[in-house]
Amino acid sequence: MTDTYITDPTRIEDDVAVESTLRPSKFEDFIGQEELVSSLKLYIEAANKRGESLDHVLLFGPPGLGKTTLANIISRELSSELKLSSGPVLERAGDLAGMLTNLQHRDVFFIDEIHRLNSVVEEYMYSAMEDYRIEIMIDKGPSARSVQLNLEPFTLVGATTRLGNITSPLRDRFGVVLRVDYYDHDSLFQIVNRSAGILEVDVDEDGAKEIGKRSRGTPRIANRILRRTRDYAEVKADGKITLDVAKNSLESMGIDENGLDDMDRKILSTLIEKFQGGPVGGSSLSVAIGEDATTIEDVYEPYLIKEGFIQRTSRGRIAQERAFKLLGKPLSKKQQERLFE
Repeated sequence: MTDTYITDPTRIEDDVAVESTLRPSKFEDFIGQEELVSSLKLYIEAANKRGESLDHVLLFGPPGLGKTTLANIISRELSSELKLSSGPVLERAGDLAGMLTNLQHRDVFFIDEIHRLNSVVEEYMYSAMEDYRIEIMIDKGPSARSVQLNLEPFTLVGATTRLGNITSPLRDRFGVVLRVDYYDHDSLFQIVNRSAGILEVDVDEDGAKEIGKRSRGTPRIANRILRRTRDYAEVKADGKITLDVAKNSLESMGIDENGLDDMDRKILSTLIEKFQGGPVGGSSLSVAIGEDATTIEDVYEPYLIKEGFIQRTSRGRIAQERAFKLLGKPLSKKQQERLFE
């Protein structure tokens, strides 16, 4: 049985302290995302030479891939302060005004889950991003009046897992829009080794590679698995994470060689056995599995799609040939035709 939080890439309370210890503070220590890092380094160097604030940056991609870490590095490379917030926290225009008016020249303002900004707060962001000023209303009724507040030039770094949910007016105000993608096995191997060194975990090369390979392309998951495998090695072995120890630990966590957990396999088996491979809508699949539709879409489906187990179409989810092979299910002629429709 998989411990459900292990393979969930969203941040939980247990991650906060560990991630602050493991988080790289400069681009030289940041592993992976080479093209993205190269672009950011260029833009930052140019901004530093001019003494200007960096263009506003929008980072999008699945959770757990380092968007917050990149925001931290951006602020350090600009030699500026980082102010953190999130879409759900900025409920009122006054909340936003309080944050913006405290920013100093070239500071970085990071908004996580920026797609969850409410429409009123978002409209205030437009003039702040374009003209470095905001207008707020004082009082109500006949005595209401507008007050303009000038802001110091700053850089907004927005992070989102749902680029399509960001309105065009907001998205168009970002000068730099970059996708943070899943990591390859070699990058995750290097991340596991780096984290093991910081946490003083004894792991050999094969053990680190096995952990990296099964981490769903996500550093946050790799670091969680490393910590749980450390516990396993200390109790069940001699404290060293070897290939066999890593495999046994991962098996005990219910994570297979493809990085899939119990819920992944339940999604695939339900799709194939109850819906004949699809297509099936997200709400129907959610009811059949007993899991929230948003959780399926945000946590499980991105990796299943990336690995070629399912395809999401306008008609719904369709199980791919690889899913049938994984579960040892034969493809009927009708199902084969459906794959190529």
